[in-house]
Amino acid sequence: MASSADFEAAAEASRKLLAKPSDDELLSLYALFKQGKQDPPFEKAPSPGMFDLKGKYKYGKWKEIVEEGVTPEQAQERYIALVEKLKAKYGYDESKAPEAVGS
Repeated sequence: MASSADFEAAAEASRKLLAKPSDDELLSLYALFKQGKQDPPFEKAPSPGMFDLKGKYKYGKWKEIVEEGVTPEQAQERYIALVEKLKAKYGYDESKAPEAVGS
């Protein structure tokens, strides 16, 4: 079982990759992170507006994770595993300044 500290460390590491992951990988990171954090829980999260296409993709991927029945603990474990896979695929630099979230 992943600890909360491991999850937070993986979140920080995801921002220090040497190359940007694909859109699908980014959506998976987003959905697993949101499900792992539960802030807010999916049921209380507002759905994106009609013209917010980026928001709709992110919300849709998160919804897929929720509908799979992934618990927050499972989401954290899957998130950590995905970050490790991306570190191997794209490279990782511990000393790199973290990328800004949402850019």
